[in-house]
Amino acid sequence: MSQPDDFGFNEEAALLKSSAAKFFSEHFSADKLHALVAQDPSPDRAPTVQWDQALWQQMVDLGWTLLAVPEEQGGVGMPLVGVAGLAEELGKAAFPCPLLATLAASYVLTACGEQGHGALADIVNGETATLALSNATGSWSPADTNVVAEAGRLNGTACFVQDAGKVSRLLVCARSQQSLELYWVAANAAGVQLQQDAILDLTRDQAHIEFRDVEAQLVSGAAQDAMDAALPAIWTLLAADMVGAGEWQLQTTVDYVKQRQQFDHPLGFFQAVKHPLVNVMIAIDQAKSLVFNAACAVDCEPEKARQYAHMAKASASDMAVFASSRSVQCHGGIGFTWECYVHLFFKRQKHSEMLWGNAAWHRARLAEILIDAAA
Repeated sequence: MSQPDDFGFNEEAALLKSSAAKFFSEHFSADKLHALVAQDPSPDRAPTVQWDQALWQQMVDLGWTLLAVPEEQGGVGMPLVGVAGLAEELGKAAFPCPLLATLAASYVLTACGEQGHGALADIVNGETATLALSNATGSWSPADTNVVAEAGRLNGTACFVQDAGKVSRLLVCARSQQSLELYWVAANAAGVQLQQDAILDLTRDQAHIEFRDVEAQLVSGAAQDAMDAALPAIWTLLAADMVGAGEWQLQTTVDYVKQRQQFDHPLGFFQAVKHPLVNVMIAIDQAKSLVFNAACAVDCEPEKARQYAHMAKASASDMAVFASSRSVQCHGGIGFTWECYVHLFFKRQKHSEMLWGNAAWHRARLAEILIDAAA
């Protein structure tokens, strides 16, 4: 099955993207973001979970958490190319919320088939969720989980759990005597102990979670298969978020260099400023094209989805590094100050760069796919 020329980005997808852009423009400016998450510049501050829950509820009411849930399970079942447009606008606003985490859990649960229907029903009813599967070394492979399941109870620790302080449910990967399994756990269940991590990104929270004899609901006995099916969508949405953040960095920096005067000219007059920003624009366009190519592959060309998702995340990671460095550099002396909003997006991009593997890791996996195919 081949991809359509427009990636399948239809009128419905365009409407979702434009309505999301309008929503964030009206309700969540960069001023509000800075006021929300950057009140305390002290490097010794304790990690906190800062987010606008009232505004998040409006997003839930708009049905954004249901986009990855199939229609037959009560969700929207929107093609990934449409959801990627929403993720792009989310990254551009850097709004702290568990949307990406909940969408990721939804894709994994959908891949579980009938066994995941009960948990998907919880998401339809307003629950939010995140994945808990990484070990202390940062491996995202289900086979490396440090959580053990026995008789429906979990023991062990899951690390690098994203937006753990904002969700009501955990989708936990655990090892049993039979297989690698997925379990659905209430975040406030007895025996669940959450410890917030001190991270660079102020727009997200991250935690390690210890499970001590926690009663859990079995979702699937084939965790590896479910994760393999869902990972292309998860990587693609994160890459779309990075594209949106890169667009914010570019536009904000261009606006600044048009206004800031030096040697009787705007900074943007000088080629040493102008040319790097053009290169940022090219890097963003490249990453964006690969993101929508990967999203369309998930929708229309699943045999290519993993390959294209690796390409999208690798490109977005490289772009994030470059756009972040140029945005700080072109803002000059103010660019690395706490009062300048650039650092919020710089830190979000740095976190996203490493999340689910950096560019080098994805290129290595891409090489394995291509080399295996050639062999």
